[in-house]
Amino acid sequence: MARARVATQSRPLREIVTEVLRQQIEDGDYAPGDQLPTEPVLVSRFGYSRTVIREAIAALRADGLVDSRHGVGVFVIGPKRPSAELELFRQATDKISDIIEELELRIGVEVEAAGLAAMRSSPAQEAEILSLIDEFRERVERGEPTDEADFAFHMAIAKATNNTRFQTFLEHIGKRIIPRVKFRTVMGGVDPLPNRDRIILKEHEAVGDAISGRDPEGAREAMRHHLQGGIKRYRALTRTRPSEKID
Repeated sequence: MARARVATQSRPLREIVTEVLRQQIEDGDYAPGDQLPTEPVLVSRFGYSRTVIREAIAALRADGLVDSRHGVGVFVIGPKRPSAELELFRQATDKISDIIEELELRIGVEVEAAGLAAMRSSPAQEAEILSLIDEFRERVERGEPTDEADFAFHMAIAKATNNTRFQTFLEHIGKRIIPRVKFRTVMGGVDPLPNRDRIILKEHEAVGDAISGRDPEGAREAMRHHLQGGIKRYRALTRTRPSEKID
């Protein structure tokens, strides 16, 4: 899993290892009190040097996720719990009004993030955004799920603002900010809307083109169009159903 991400993201190796281990802790693969695999095992698993593994463990320790016991090993403390306010965005929901309100909030944050990314992104950050568009396109062509690539695209733009507050905001909210992820969570894997991956791909391409072209206003407008498109689709869903909740 770790090696696959390297091919699509130009990031320090320690960040890739840190992200994989953090996700496993948050998903419960390692429960509080569990011992992480030993350093040699992690070196073998990821295929990276001891230095990379040690830096990743240090990052997890700094985040309060693990604790190193000298001569014994590294043990999981547990994932950080988001504040009650941010937990609202992580919860699954079958209310269309919740989805629309969250998309409206995202417009307030991510439209400006796109503009800042167009002005501030480094060549490496720009390349990451474009590579994630390519990954999304490849997944669409293969008929594979696009949720991860979708969220990664928005996270890459947040990082490209070079303002860590944008990145932290999206990290706290998590992948469930993607509307179809929230709906499928409460509907047993069923999405109430027709597949719209190709529409989303074109919208991502427009945002990426504006960022690559160093066009802040174009990037803001493309991101606004992208998120407002989601609002329109979910509002249309309310007009076709007798109740706001999905039966």
